[in-house]
Amino acid sequence: MSKSIYIVDTTLRDGEQTAGVVFANQEKVRIAQLLDDMGVDQIEAGVPVMGGDEQEAIKKIVGLKLKASIMGWNRAVIGDIKESLRCGVDSVAISISTSDIHIKHKLQSTREEVLHRMVKAVEFAKKEGVYISVNAEDASRSDLEFLTQFAIEAKKAGANRLRYCDTVGIMEPFLIYHQIKELKKAADIDIEMHTHNDFGMATANALGGIKAGANWVGVTMNGLGERAGNAALEEVVMALKHLWDIDLHFKTERFKEVAEYVSQASGRNLPVWKAIVGSNMFAHESGIHADGAIKNPANYEAFSPEDVGLERQIVIGKHSGTKAIMMKFNEYGITLDDEEAGEILPRIRAAAVDLKRSLFDKELVYIYEEWQREK
Repeated sequence: MSKSIYIVDTTLRDGEQTAGVVFANQEKVRIAQLLDDMGVDQIEAGVPVMGGDEQEAIKKIVGLKLKASIMGWNRAVIGDIKESLRCGVDSVAISISTSDIHIKHKLQSTREEVLHRMVKAVEFAKKEGVYISVNAEDASRSDLEFLTQFAIEAKKAGANRLRYCDTVGIMEPFLIYHQIKELKKAADIDIEMHTHNDFGMATANALGGIKAGANWVGVTMNGLGERAGNAALEEVVMALKHLWDIDLHFKTERFKEVAEYVSQASGRNLPVWKAIVGSNMFAHESGIHADGAIKNPANYEAFSPEDVGLERQIVIGKHSGTKAIMMKFNEYGITLDDEEAGEILPRIRAAAVDLKRSLFDKELVYIYEEWQREK
């Protein structure tokens, strides 16, 4: 497993290709700044051949002189690459399908023509001195022998890496590990994992590829992307750090802030149950869990909430226990003993059932005051 792993974020390209999502130019620029500040190595800023606002935004991002490399996405068409170069990007993605189903029904072409078009586009880009990623679209449904040939030819033509695209998200971590290991061994080229989440395994598949030798990971903030989305930046970075002890030195404490900005800009709500950045990540209601978290947060938390810009919450509701209630009322300056908390607990649980939710602070105080009056 490589210790040199690089993150390429495609929120501004694949993320914006989410059905119904459009970023304003100023939002694209702001997102690029946030990604760069967090530690992203390469930002796929958009599709220059679209022209108009797309090119204007990309040029503004290039003009920021960020630490991250700025990439433009292209078909295996020299005209596309020329538009990327006009925007001033320092790297290009050259994309073409490699699966027989795409070659036959999408491109209406042949394997030989795919190789020819890819090589010509790469050779052109190479002469221009830019970094080159060759994207094997639908790689996961491609014949492995042909995909290997594609990778070898790409490297010969001057490509810096191969982007392995699980375009329709049909892979699983064990099979993808096998494929990437074979591909890496045969082609000896840097490999980027670009995984989609159709079966909920985008992050797992990205990790499977890394374990097999891939050293680039394509991600989006919040897992934004076409259909079920892409591997989420925050999930991949935190999994590497806490599961494999690979610290990419990201400013992870900014994850929540950036996640909320991208959520707002994309018009896609950030679910409370979202891994890493959802507000429920550190919310404890169950009596056993809350008691354990109060005694030592490590009992029920894989990492600290401050690591990703969140805060710990003890939520009071149907499943709460006496220890959580005592702690919560202590925040209001009210000291309860075990017996008193035990008397109030049934009232709290009944109210939570009636309201079908956890209780607000004022509601808890009302319950306490009512209990006091009855005493």
